[in-house]
Amino acid sequence: MSLRRAGLYLGGFLGPFGGGVTTAMLPELGTSYGVSPGTASASLTAFLLPFAAAMLVSGTFGERWGRSRTVRAAYVLYTLSSLACVLAPTWTLFLGARALQGVANAFTTPLLMAALAASVAPEALGRALGWYGSLQAAGQTSAPLVGGLAAEVDWHYAFYGVAAVALALAVVGIPADERGVARARVPLRSAWTPGVLRLGLIAALGWGCLASLGFLVALRLVDVFTLDAGPRGLALTGLGAMGIVTARLVGAGVDRLGARRCVLAGAISGGVLLAGVGLAPVLWLLVACWALAGISSQLILVGVNALVLTREGGNRGGAVSVVQSIRFFGAAASPAALPPVYHADPLAGFLVPAGVLALVTPLALPRPGVDDRTP
Repeated sequence: MSLRRAGLYLGGFLGPFGGGVTTAMLPELGTSYGVSPGTASASLTAFLLPFAAAMLVSGTFGERWGRSRTVRAAYVLYTLSSLACVLAPTWTLFLGARALQGVANAFTTPLLMAALAASVAPEALGRALGWYGSLQAAGQTSAPLVGGLAAEVDWHYAFYGVAAVALALAVVGIPADERGVARARVPLRSAWTPGVLRLGLIAALGWGCLASLGFLVALRLVDVFTLDAGPRGLALTGLGAMGIVTARLVGAGVDRLGARRCVLAGAISGGVLLAGVGLAPVLWLLVACWALAGISSQLILVGVNALVLTREGGNRGGAVSVVQSIRFFGAAASPAALPPVYHADPLAGFLVPAGVLALVTPLALPRPGVDDRTP
């Protein structure tokens, strides 16, 4: 594997890692800036909202400017904004630097995936996306651990590390574009076809109704099984850990069985397993259902990414960008929408998202050759 090809995968790790690195250092951040840990949690929102919003257009602009050039520039911005987090003298400036990190990440994630699709044979795309998804899951899972360890000494070290990796990736770059794309040939509307929007909805359901429901699982672990923070955290890592372990196998399944079948399998199995989490009468069964749901979430994620990267049209980066943006908005909506349902009826808190995921996904899957036309 070439160095630039390896850089594609490492870039997939860096994005979620940088976004979640403050998760376990909120008390230390609060102490440094004179705010409460609750207020310090805004460091997560400050990254994610600009990230999701910028991705509505970042992929298309990146295709216009050239993938390689745009990704290098984004890594430089990621490096500078990470150093700005270290040097920020006030809480407001720190949040501004986090927002710049999110914007920079928006200009890497979709273009890395588009470059990855261009660098592998079509029959191997699922496996490549599986590797990419496993590294994204590893970045998301390891960020709280590394950030917490850094905070034991000095939280600034975590951002020095992120800056160093981003700078190294800027130097390495990514595989060169196969061909230049003229500005006039990549209109913004080319990424907003009905098929892309349908895939975005499925991605939002996969994350908002399954992968992002750790907070709801945590509530049940406390309310029913009275687990303390340590065992509770260990139980919640099951979904991410299973996703890391099985992502490559899921990718091979996408290549062999087809992306549409894998998305359907992920949505239906995910709905069943999520219902199992809500119904499980014993702790081990709940933990097992939640861990196995990690396979379902990877089936949805890898399958959706394969479908969007093999759609008709040349604006791969823009299409991936729109789908991923909708995915993260869906993830952001579930913590606001589902707790009231859970508090009204704990079982309904799991059955409602399970039913939405399993029933809406088959209806939302785009029709080949029909839903990819530019509006």
